[in-house]
Amino acid sequence: MFSETRISQFRDHTTPFYFYDLDVLKQTLQQIDKHGIRKGYHVHFALKANHQPRILEEIRKAGLGADCVSGGEVQRALDCGFEPHQIAFAGVGKRDSEINLGLEHDIFCFNCESVQELQVINELAEAKDCTARVALRINPNVDAKTHKYITTGLDENKFGINEEDLPLIFELLPTLKHIDLIGIHFHIGSQIEELKPFRELCDRANSLNQVFSDKGIQLKVINVGGGYGINYADPDGNAIPDFEHFFGLFDEHLNLRDDQELHFELGRSVTGQCGSLITEVLYTKHGRQKNFAIIDAGMTELIRPALYQAKHSIQLLTPISTETDTYDVVGPICESSDTFRTDLEFPKLERGNLLAIRSCGAYGEVMKSQYNLRQGIDSVFSVDLD
Repeated sequence: MFSETRISQFRDHTTPFYFYDLDVLKQTLQQIDKHGIRKGYHVHFALKANHQPRILEEIRKAGLGADCVSGGEVQRALDCGFEPHQIAFAGVGKRDSEINLGLEHDIFCFNCESVQELQVINELAEAKDCTARVALRINPNVDAKTHKYITTGLDENKFGINEEDLPLIFELLPTLKHIDLIGIHFHIGSQIEELKPFRELCDRANSLNQVFSDKGIQLKVINVGGGYGINYADPDGNAIPDFEHFFGLFDEHLNLRDDQELHFELGRSVTGQCGSLITEVLYTKHGRQKNFAIIDAGMTELIRPALYQAKHSIQLLTPISTETDTYDVVGPICESSDTFRTDLEFPKLERGNLLAIRSCGAYGEVMKSQYNLRQGIDSVFSVDLD
């Protein structure tokens, strides 16, 4: 991924910065098109994973829609050229102003997460004398087998409508004159590396689709969300997720009527492997028990290791020594949690070495902060260097 020419060009930029390889992104989008979109599936990209306008441009051109979880993301999608009919708006806590933004632009769908939210959307739509298209996000109680902070489909999670609430919703629907119920929606978690949870989701979706049909409600949309993971351990060997088997599973196990649409909301699997955080070694420090490589990127630039105990592959771009040593790679923030990896073996590091923290194209730059009054960082794209 990193040629000698590209590494030398990195020296022209102040570290730390995010680097995006648009060739990897385009190859990923081609596979999504081949195995998903060409089958007639609708794929919305989750802006919470990455909202860089240059990235969104490529995603929009590839035929994906937008999955948004805030009014700001809805506005970013509109500003980046996504059509309103391509935008789905999810989120467990939508403010009235955010709902009104969606109503004003007549977006494709609100993914509604509670009985009360359904009533509020109806009230706001009535005030505007319009109708809101809605999909009910139902909690399927499927264990995604992922980190507890990014599991969203269990009974204990805050997301979605519990199945026990459906009788009340069926009772309310005839009174909600400004709601057009078009579908049901699910999202069971993030960074799901096995297909088994998605197989279980198909069974739950089939069952619930039948429940609505038995009530005389013919749903147009079945939205199975996203959550498909990437390989953080081997970003070059597994740069593109196995979309053939991912989409194929739903093709085989989801029972859709001919008039029903299947929607996905993919994020990490689209952009995760195209981004890297480029950082410089500020100091090496030899402690009593450990050696430390102190770099100029911190948890302010990439919070995943501190928040989720995530392990990103770290690549030395400018080796000098043939001797090796073991280091904890740490940032400059005044927190002991500001640690990227522990006990990594590298060619002996020196001040000024460049490192690439890989697989940062999703939930990297979007989660940066200015804690410790850290200055902002730049984004660099492969096209800028070629």
